[in-house]
Amino acid sequence: MSLAIHASLDYWFEQPTDVLLQVEAAAIPEQVTEAAHIDITPTEHFARVASHDMIGERIWLRVQGQLLVDYRATVRVERMLDDCLNLPLVAPHQLPGETVQYLWASRYCPSDQFETFVETEFARVEGGAKIIAMRDWIAGHFAYVPGVSTSETTALDTFVKRQGICRDYAHVMITFARAAGIPARIASVYALGVEPPDFHAVAEVFLGGEWHLVDATGMAKERDMAKIGIGRDAADVAFLTAFGTAVMNSQSVEVTTA
Repeated sequence: MSLAIHASLDYWFEQPTDVLLQVEAAAIPEQVTEAAHIDITPTEHFARVASHDMIGERIWLRVQGQLLVDYRATVRVERMLDDCLNLPLVAPHQLPGETVQYLWASRYCPSDQFETFVETEFARVEGGAKIIAMRDWIAGHFAYVPGVSTSETTALDTFVKRQGICRDYAHVMITFARAAGIPARIASVYALGVEPPDFHAVAEVFLGGEWHLVDATGMAKERDMAKIGIGRDAADVAFLTAFGTAVMNSQSVEVTTA
């Protein structure tokens, strides 16, 4: 599957501001960037740095006034696809070291507060079947409602409201998985089928010795996603982080088959 990606951002910064940008599809073995170009208005400072766990890159900018970003890419997805349903749980003592941090609670994913619920609700299934049961439970109990969450909303808040957007669904999925002893992290992605079109966030779980993308919103399939970056939760994968006041004039994301 090859994806044609076009993302554009238009922001205004009244004062000189440091900005961390993360919008480019990651150059990793499971996806091949066949073509890519990014245009950014002239800035005082521009520097590329590695993203979380060395998956993808971020760009440090020092800007004032209007910031225009136009990113276009064609990415071929070559991910190994497995049905999570049949994948086994990896025992904690057999986990690779880099996965251990994704067992623990984080800012938006208080998994330690969900252990009793997860143990009770999903007691009859194990391994990948447990992940599928969690995904389906979230899909069946939550409503996708833009505007009901903020940058402060945690998985616990979303669990209570039973409403949210993609990052909220991903946070709950991650929280459930970690509460069950399954490493889970967030992935920012470009994906087909997202409505309304936008940057998308999904969970990624470690089963059978590999990471697998899981979208609890049901909008995107694993084969139709190109990763931008990964992290403990949404704090690690924001497409734009401003260390000062930013005003969004407009932004758009288009993902189609190439």
